[in-house]
Amino acid sequence: MSIQRMLAVMRARFREFYRDTASWSWNLVMPILIIIGFAFIFSGDSEDMFKVAVLQNDSKTDIAFLKTDYIRFIKVSELEAAITKVQRHQIDMLLDLTGKPKYWINEHSANGYMLEKLFHESFQTSSLAYHRELVTGQDIRYVDWVMPGVLAMNMMFSCLWGVGWVVVRYRKNGVLRRLQATPLTPFEFLSAQVIARMIIVTAVTLLVFIGADLVVDFTMQGSYLALFLVFFSGAACLTSMGLMVATRLKTEEVADGLLNLLSWPMMIFSGVWFSMEGTHPVAQFISQMFPLTHLVDASRRIMIDGVGVSGVAFEIALLSGLTLLLLFVASRLFRWS
Repeated sequence: MSIQRMLAVMRARFREFYRDTASWSWNLVMPILIIIGFAFIFSGDSEDMFKVAVLQNDSKTDIAFLKTDYIRFIKVSELEAAITKVQRHQIDMLLDLTGKPKYWINEHSANGYMLEKLFHESFQTSSLAYHRELVTGQDIRYVDWVMPGVLAMNMMFSCLWGVGWVVVRYRKNGVLRRLQATPLTPFEFLSAQVIARMIIVTAVTLLVFIGADLVVDFTMQGSYLALFLVFFSGAACLTSMGLMVATRLKTEEVADGLLNLLSWPMMIFSGVWFSMEGTHPVAQFISQMFPLTHLVDASRRIMIDGVGVSGVAFEIALLSGLTLLLLFVASRLFRWS
């Protein structure tokens, strides 16, 4: 493998990127416009709907409160994660029915206050058997929650089309045929494409991150190093997926269709716009098959939960492993013409 040949391909890709001002400027402007739009749409009062998390075993529990109308009851399995959501006002109340009955409310939540009143009123006898736990915490805005997903989605489109569609255009215009006459190997060419796109996407995402923060002042609780590593490994994985699509296609139209077929299910099932919690188990299983899901989850835990590198080590390793696998397969399937 020749480093010089790879660097030459990377330099050509950098020049092609910054000369296409319409493309890179849209990659900067579009996600900021989306964030501003969502910040405006969801800037009003929250929906008047109660959400109660219930932690219980498999045995059925006959509690009148669980049959109350206009309350959404969500089954949870992890107590600490549910308590965190009560702190952030994402859940109005938490019931633990696994051992000694307990319930949690946020003392600064109006919904929690009303739910506690309804909870006690629903018991014909005393409800004092339930131990009361108070938590505190600030409300997480929707724009704070959706920000990691918007950044990841912008990376996905930039990686898939910025490499997959471009390589197909190279093949159609005869650029790859000319490169075939050089000592450049398919693995060197594809590796250079991945590295160049990783650097470009990471730089663009950094600018979007700074610009969006100046506009909406979103939450960033965790490690910047961890966020950089997650975005860097995510960009590599998504770029490798784009290369898989472009290994043998000859027209941009077919590439565009396949890239849309790949990107839209990822955007829907990966929790970019809404949480997959409470959805059908099959949908949750499908979501775990997409690298965008792990990219969104990891970046959201960093920015909102405040975790560090160790907290997202699994996602970084998974995305890096998928990158190597996809790059190896793509280099085997790749055709110059």
